[in-house]
Amino acid sequence: QVQLVESGGGLVQFGGSLRLSCAASGSIFSINTMGWYRQAPGNERELVATSISGGGTNYADSVKGRFTISRDNAKNTVYLQMNSLKPEDTAVYYCNARIMKAWYSTYNNYWGQGTQVSVSS
Repeated sequence: QVQLVESGGGLVQFGGSLRLSCAASGSIFSINTMGWYRQAPGNERELVATSISGGGTNYADSVKGRFTISRDNAKNTVYLQMNSLKPEDTAVYYCNARIMKAWYSTYNNYWGQGTQVSVSS
């Protein structure tokens, strides 16, 4: 089995910072993309940032310049440094990874359980 375990969420004031972590564990042969999505109440889940194994990154326009995604491939871990947080960043943040469990298998999509980020005004 594969598990994604997130940590680092919480309550922060406007303009504050938080750092999210997501560690993948279990039967892992290769990880391609790792990233973060978020879902606010009444909204659809949306992309926040992704990191490709070759080093490329992608950000939602709403977080560019404020959030930074990074990963430690040796630890199968992805991070999201969130600075200058705004109330509109309040959401449940989900870790996502495309993981190949064995050399003969294909990449499949996995999700973490989510971690709440709340920003007060």
